[in-house]
Amino acid sequence: MSLPSFPNIDPPIKREDAVNQILSSIAMEELGMSHILNAEGEKLQYILGTLPGLSGPAATVKDVLNANESVKELLETATQNQLLLKSKMQCALDTTPAQGPAGPAGLTGPTGPAGPTGATGPTGSAGAAGAAGETGATGPTGPAGATGADGPAGPTGPTGPAGRYAPGATGPTGPAGPTGPTGPNVTATHTFATNYTGGTVLPDPLRDGLLGVTVPLPDIGQRSTDIGFDKANSEFIVQKDGYFQISYNLNPSTPVTGTAQIVINNEINKASVMTSQLAANHFSGTILTPLRKGDRVSLRVISAAPVVLPAQSAGASLLILCLG
Repeated sequence: MSLPSFPNIDPPIKREDAVNQILSSIAMEELGMSHILNAEGEKLQYILGTLPGLSGPAATVKDVLNANESVKELLETATQNQLLLKSKMQCALDTTPAQGPAGPAGLTGPTGPAGPTGATGPTGSAGAAGAAGETGATGPTGPAGATGADGPAGPTGPTGPAGRYAPGATGPTGPAGPTGPTGPNVTATHTFATNYTGGTVLPDPLRDGLLGVTVPLPDIGQRSTDIGFDKANSEFIVQKDGYFQISYNLNPSTPVTGTAQIVINNEINKASVMTSQLAANHFSGTILTPLRKGDRVSLRVISAAPVVLPAQSAGASLLILCLG
């Protein structure tokens, strides 16, 4: 038997070419193995009747087990082949072409053209200040500026000595001038109403609620034409706009626990509210408020018990005075 021999290859291939051909053969084997594995998969599909476009007789359990054993053996063989191909590829990749010693350096080539100028770098820090130069000659005097504002007056000087002549005697008093017109009386516009006849103010919570029950004031004292009085409803009616002082007094003959207040146009004036925590027989208050023509003012009382007003006595009073 003769020994094996390699054929003559003309032209001869280099080491790098041989490595590339080995890698190419590994790739072709991998491609062929993928076709084989795909064929095994289609074989199983055909046996199970799931291959699209093809159908055959129904497979028995034995056929399925035989096919499964065949595929198993092929996969074991493919796995062993993969290990061999991996080792073969690793050896090919680890093989580096032989490299000879470096040759002598070549001649220096010509200098290339100058490149473009780079961007200007940042400005460096300022250097130390130089020594001061000599003082120059004094320039000509400029024109005078504008005169400034006058300063504050100085303190008054001492009084000079008396003049040569003494002051003359005081002349006689002249005649009295005519009397001026009488000025306006700012308190002339007022109205005063009281209750001297007595009576009883009965509580009526369902009708009056928090406004309270109107205290009757049948006795009219002084009254201005600028402030009317509705006697039936015991209400003052303002006849002109102005600023007013309103005062009230409530003196029940029997002490009661309750609240007295001024109501203007059915609205409580909060500054006028007086509430007793204990039974009392005197309630009073004074407020200052602006009013308009047509406003209605009344004195109200809130009490759970009847409020008894004494007869022949000021059981209640209400004063409204225009201040301007």
